[in-house]
Amino acid sequence: MNDIVKNIIHNISPISDKSFLEIERLLEFESYAKGETFISKNKRNNNEYFVLNGICKSFLINPEGEEITISFFEENSILSPHSTRVSENKSSYYFKALTELEVASINAVAFEKLMIDNLEIRDFGNAVLFKELQSKVEKEIGLASFTAKERLIAFRQKYKGLENLIPHTDIASYLGITNISLSRLRKDLLE
Repeated sequence: MNDIVKNIIHNISPISDKSFLEIERLLEFESYAKGETFISKNKRNNNEYFVLNGICKSFLINPEGEEITISFFEENSILSPHSTRVSENKSSYYFKALTELEVASINAVAFEKLMIDNLEIRDFGNAVLFKELQSKVEKEIGLASFTAKERLIAFRQKYKGLENLIPHTDIASYLGITNISLSRLRKDLLE
């Protein structure tokens, strides 16, 4: 599993084996069942996460009690950085396993200390923050300026094959459309 974390890091911003050992010694491994919410809004959360295997989502609950998907995270990725999803040490979002899920976590305070002490790890952390910002801006632009059909096409390009692995209700809420609209669009794109 440590090799998976190493590959995730190297795909974002390569670091030396020496720097990776500093991260590796702090890693803890966790597994979650499909459907399990493993980070809850307004609850303390002090970790950074690497998704080793499986798929999860971040979401909020609207006034009608419906889950509104914010982002998806596939294996070999990193959850939104601690600094972007936590306010006053409490999570701003929920995170749920959409499949069986395995993650590696590291205490955010310990990781921040590594970033201060190690330039390679700092560059990696900054690259993760930049990637998160870029993803959020792309989604915001898509919601504001793309048609529903264009949003589905962009989703398929960004998350190849995900449509066949997770509930379509999660995809519809991510795209800002109803499940019925998603079903119609999927049918239209087949023709």
